[in-house]
Amino acid sequence: MTYRGIAIVAGAILVAGSSAASAQSTFRNYRCADGTQFVALLGADSRAHLQLDGKAVALRKRLSLTGTRYSGSGVTLDITRTGQARLKHGKQPVTACDLT
Repeated sequence: MTYRGIAIVAGAILVAGSSAASAQSTFRNYRCADGTQFVALLGADSRAHLQLDGKAVALRKRLSLTGTRYSGSGVTLDITRTGQARLKHGKQPVTACDLT
């Protein structure tokens, strides 16, 4: 992932007006089994901001008993307590993702 992609995601956070939460945010780089790569910015504002397929996507936090789940705009991201993730976007099947 390029620095430009990270800057776009960070800019989305600032535009949303969550500058206090962005101080506690964490960037995570994921690589999935189907070859998809994405950057997730996870913070205290109950949203995940992803750079996926060249587009910035904001996902809202949803209720989950097994970890953390975010969804919106046809994208679902499940993150387990161990840091592994599952991604579903578009008409693609669910794919397992690991931190890089």
